[in-house]
Amino acid sequence: MQIAESISQRLAQDVLACGVNGETQELNRPINEDASIQLYKWDDAEGKHAFWHTSAHLMAEAMQELWPGTQFGIGPAIENGFYYDVMPPQGISISESDFPKIEKKMQELVTRKEALVRQSISKDDALKFFGDHGQTYKNELIAELEDGHITTYTQGAYTDLCRGPHLMNTAPIKAVKVMAVSSAYWRGDEKRPQMTRVYGISFPKKKLLDEYLQLLEEAKRRDHRKIGKEMELFMFSELVGKGLPMWLPKGTALRLRLEDFLKKIQKRYGYQQVMTPHIGSKNLYVTSGHYAKYGKDSFQPIHTPEEGEEYMLKPMNCPHHCAIYAWKPRSYKDLPLRLAEFGTVYRYEQSGELHGLTRVRGFTQDDAHIFCRPDQVKDEFLRVMDIIMIIFKALDFKNFEAQISLRDKVNREKYIGSEENWEKAENAIIEACKEKGLPARIEYGEAAFYGPKLDFMVKDALGRRWQLGTIQVDYNLPERFKLEYTGADNQKHRPVMIHRAPFGSMERFVAVLIEHTAGRFPLWLTPDQVAILPISDKFNDYAQQVRKQLEEQDVRAYVDDRSEKIGRKIRDNELKHVPYLIIVGEKEQAESTVSVRKQGEGDQGSMKINDFAKKICEEVDEMTKNY
Repeated sequence: MQIAESISQRLAQDVLACGVNGETQELNRPINEDASIQLYKWDDAEGKHAFWHTSAHLMAEAMQELWPGTQFGIGPAIENGFYYDVMPPQGISISESDFPKIEKKMQELVTRKEALVRQSISKDDALKFFGDHGQTYKNELIAELEDGHITTYTQGAYTDLCRGPHLMNTAPIKAVKVMAVSSAYWRGDEKRPQMTRVYGISFPKKKLLDEYLQLLEEAKRRDHRKIGKEMELFMFSELVGKGLPMWLPKGTALRLRLEDFLKKIQKRYGYQQVMTPHIGSKNLYVTSGHYAKYGKDSFQPIHTPEEGEEYMLKPMNCPHHCAIYAWKPRSYKDLPLRLAEFGTVYRYEQSGELHGLTRVRGFTQDDAHIFCRPDQVKDEFLRVMDIIMIIFKALDFKNFEAQISLRDKVNREKYIGSEENWEKAENAIIEACKEKGLPARIEYGEAAFYGPKLDFMVKDALGRRWQLGTIQVDYNLPERFKLEYTGADNQKHRPVMIHRAPFGSMERFVAVLIEHTAGRFPLWLTPDQVAILPISDKFNDYAQQVRKQLEEQDVRAYVDDRSEKIGRKIRDNELKHVPYLIIVGEKEQAESTVSVRKQGEGDQGSMKINDFAKKICEEVDEMTKNY
């Protein structure tokens, strides 16, 4: 955490980038000559974006000089750094061995302090310019644009199709590092050409790059795939299929404790558990709108030859819950109806996008859907916010921010539902945040296709942002499924639907939790609370007696009865992040005691077995008493 914070704090005063809205604008002249220029600092998200966007252009310029004839796709800034999709000339293959060469060329270009010049040009001129330079991918992008909206940025001999904003010139880019290379289909379409994607990162000071690389090393140490294997939590098998995680006994125990934790809270808040099938009729998802919106990202329909029916692996739980609501007539007195399910869903992700538990093809959502009257929406929304706060507190996610995700201001055709219902839903979320006193920033264009949402963005121990909890207000699915309730006026009315998932998905949540805690889970949650280490084989029987006594008092323990020296056992079990190690030998057996070591704190002295079990139970009770 300290590393991540120091990177931002040290440069809080440095003005690095600017945004500009104009026609042709040369950005190396004094700022006050044009009021349309806006200054950004490194601390500003916009400042980092402009810095890394400019660095992507710099990397493209370097590759253009190194490999003339390279074709360029897109080169955006991303959360940490930037990338560029390129098609090298025939016979050229960019690999890790080329990274130093690219970095050296970028550093050479920086010394030229090239100004970035923005120009607005016509569509015909843009097509001719990039066509003359053999940039077929750029011309494909230009063909979709309209006159009056096409701009280019030029630095030195490199010109790119781009909206900006950028740095005033390349001089502030003091440290660069090419991080990775991979393949990527053009525009994410596996039927299109495969391009080379080169990733990089840059900073205004070399010290910041050094700190970032140190942070990456810590991230590798915390990688949930590495820790998950060491702790025997989950596995993948090529034979079973890519992106389909299997939970091992210890991981299953951890996941079930998380589920039980949430079920306990949900029961207190009036939820009812349901279970729905792993497949559903294609017509179900056509009705909900999911097939039209996400059909290409779903596994294709399963056909039943004899009946001529089509079924799909379930991509969402909400249509099934709508069917449960419609099962029988509902009265206004029945609402709110809160249905909850740990429902497994399936999405087709391209194999190159799969990543451990964070990006999989089969995952379980801690889904719930609340069907309520319009006058109940805000109160129900506030109650869900309370549940999310309980979870974050219990799992030590102290650093988070809320994001209100609304429709795009201009591009409205990608959303379903009436303008009136969207306005009601958006206002309900904004009012709930105000009433709760929860600071929230508004992001346009981030809403779900059927409704706005409130997303909780959590920062982990390394300062990385993860979207975990989400709450969505939906007037549209009840309309599409023609859901009704009889009101106090004896007339039919349409309920409002609230989607909520405090964890998001169990897989992704566990991955984030592993990396946030580095595998050192809270004592109430960890798969193994105690490792019992006999000094030699002749004390194995006593170790088993101790395990049995602990388990009788609900303490999770196992015996490491390997024929290894005690020092090796201690080291190995500390690497497994077991909170307590207890050592047993001749003295402990004679006195019916155990010698206790605590993870990170070392020797805790000798205790009676029952006293030690009581200590563990009291610690767990103290942690969970408010949940």
